[in-house]
Amino acid sequence: MLLECVDHLKDNKEDYRTLKLFGQEKNLTSSSIARMNMFLHGIEDFEILRGDTLRHPGFFEADGLKTFDCVIANPPFSLKDWGADTWANDPYGRNIAGVPPKGNGDMAWVQHMVKSMNSTGRMTVVLPHGALFRPSAEAKIRQKLIEDDLIEAIIGIGPNIFYGSPLSTSILVFQQNKPIERKNKIMFIDAADQIRVGRAQNYLEQHHVKKIFEWYQSFKDIEGITKVVDFQEIKENEYNLNIPLYIEKVIEEKLISVEVAQSELKSSWDDSLEAEKQVKALMERFTQ
Repeated sequence: MLLECVDHLKDNKEDYRTLKLFGQEKNLTSSSIARMNMFLHGIEDFEILRGDTLRHPGFFEADGLKTFDCVIANPPFSLKDWGADTWANDPYGRNIAGVPPKGNGDMAWVQHMVKSMNSTGRMTVVLPHGALFRPSAEAKIRQKLIEDDLIEAIIGIGPNIFYGSPLSTSILVFQQNKPIERKNKIMFIDAADQIRVGRAQNYLEQHHVKKIFEWYQSFKDIEGITKVVDFQEIKENEYNLNIPLYIEKVIEEKLISVEVAQSELKSSWDDSLEAEKQVKALMERFTQ
């Protein structure tokens, strides 16, 4: 993901050397590969730490967690053993919206990332769709995040894109300071069809990404694809962010004319009479 940030700047003919990259990863192999990738691609200004981000975040400033311009993550979905026992009194101040369920850390990741944004920061996180509508503790956390006007967009993407996870997923986009025209609103995007279907895995191609980004930038309704929803409607839905609540799929009905239907019916009837005739002939031959 960090290298994609570098490549994005390169593609836009911008100076990627202005980036300062930070990352934390619990798995030893993954964190080692991430550091190796930085070296192999000539990236010098980076810091990648190994550690449990939720229990022991690795980046600090004088007054608490270090904050960043952009925060991105694809955390483990619905992590069970995530450290719920200390979250209510989190020493890093990340309990900004509530305590997630003991057996599901999705909303802990979200709160950690929100707390890691600076005053003008942005963030995107990949989550399972369940995080959009599960009730109880997670609903209360969603309510707080919505009321604080942090969520800018919810993007539903197709199934089987991430290796080892056949589920459809969602991308949540947050901003500390949303533009005036986007305040007190959330944009929903149903991009489930924007995939190339493969045999073992599906893929988001570059033209799919471009199309999704164009929809996000437009911030306007497109029937069956995007919907800009104000907070009042979301409140009426009890802070449920499930995409089908707000976007109804357009089903194209390919209806045939009466004349064609009658012609097909006559043809089917003639075929059935011929089949019946053949069956009778076979039966007569076998009974002789």
